[in-house]
Amino acid sequence: MSSKERFADKMEMPPKTEGPNVYPLSWVAKTQKMEEIWQASQREFWDPQKLPWDTFDPSRYSWEERESIAYWWTILSVFDASAPPVFAAAMIKTYEDHEEDPVRRCFFSVTRDEQNHEQLCGMAITKLLEHTDPLTYIPKTDIGRRLQKNAHWLYFNGGRYWSGYKNAVPKYSLAVLFSSFLMGEIAAATIFHQMSKGCAEPVFQEGFKNIGRDEGRHMAICMSLMERDYPKLKVEDRALITKQIRAGYLFLSAVLFEPPMEFWDLPNDFIANQREAEEIARAAGFGIPTYDAKKENWKNAMLNLKGVLDKYNIPFPAIPEVGITGEEVRDVDMEDIIPVF
Repeated sequence: MSSKERFADKMEMPPKTEGPNVYPLSWVAKTQKMEEIWQASQREFWDPQKLPWDTFDPSRYSWEERESIAYWWTILSVFDASAPPVFAAAMIKTYEDHEEDPVRRCFFSVTRDEQNHEQLCGMAITKLLEHTDPLTYIPKTDIGRRLQKNAHWLYFNGGRYWSGYKNAVPKYSLAVLFSSFLMGEIAAATIFHQMSKGCAEPVFQEGFKNIGRDEGRHMAICMSLMERDYPKLKVEDRALITKQIRAGYLFLSAVLFEPPMEFWDLPNDFIANQREAEEIARAAGFGIPTYDAKKENWKNAMLNLKGVLDKYNIPFPAIPEVGITGEEVRDVDMEDIIPVF
């Protein structure tokens, strides 16, 4: 139907608007929990620029330490820098699907929060390296040069994920999307609370505490939607969610554990370089969890998620890397994944 075709001359009322479309708008509010979460997001909003940056003096660290700590923020930025556009796309979908008004506002709040998290990554990296990004920065040490190669490969893999995500959002229901989001939020809430306790720098302590609180609120959004929608979930969506959980483990392990080499396209020295940087950062007072602590965190996060999905009879995938048995999921590709952090 041509957009130039005139209808007002032919009929009393206009034709129905075909979906997906953001029009017509309505302001239905049925899920009270979502309204409460939105109000919490308004109260708890924070500004990364108002963190106690005046207490942070990067010059008291060696360049090996600065480059190693900046590398951890770089890993985080691979995930957190994608989060604002990821949730912006999901927010648009809530409008197109004519979701409840408080659901739309909650997805807006997540987009806004994730912008803060991205800004914190950028501010930390910029102050540590005295440069605006880790890829064009000129490293000053041998470990810095090796870590920069790691960073290039991380961003390359992240770019493949973004292409897949853009294709996935129109295809999947919100019920499938927010099950994937939940996985990232459960794991994120754990690691940021730990980082807040483990970091010596006040500015990082405060930043991680704020992010952890945000992620807990995002988790509550996903849980509320699951309680609302999962009792009527389609059978085919259950199998898709199982696959997404396995894909999410493989994807998010790059920041929460170590990237599985069969899934991430990375050079052979990647993990050795990363472990060396983590040791340097930990010795400098930057509280990155140890390998064993990361593994235990991931296992606990997965068991918590399994407890949620078991309520709705959704099969949980096997996660042999952390000792969890379940349904075997094979042939997961970067283009298949929709989880975020």
